[in-house]
Amino acid sequence: MEYFGLLIELLFLAMGIYIYLFATGRLRSDDEQAQKRAEAFRRRNGTWMRIAALLLIALMAVNIYLHVVQLITPGQ
Repeated sequence: MEYFGLLIELLFLAMGIYIYLFATGRLRSDDEQAQKRAEAFRRRNGTWMRIAALLLIALMAVNIYLHVVQLITPGQ
């Protein structure tokens, strides 16, 4: 069960990284219409999405570190 929790934390970390990359405009779409909609969405919501993504990344990085330390500590 401990490893399942670690997997969930890794998924949340990946989600935070994806949101940050989207919010900064580093992810592109081949579809021009979808790209225009994404740009309009980023202009309206980019600031709070960047902040939320950075907070999520920082929180998950700390959680993963603590979880790994707990897993490798002997004598539990």
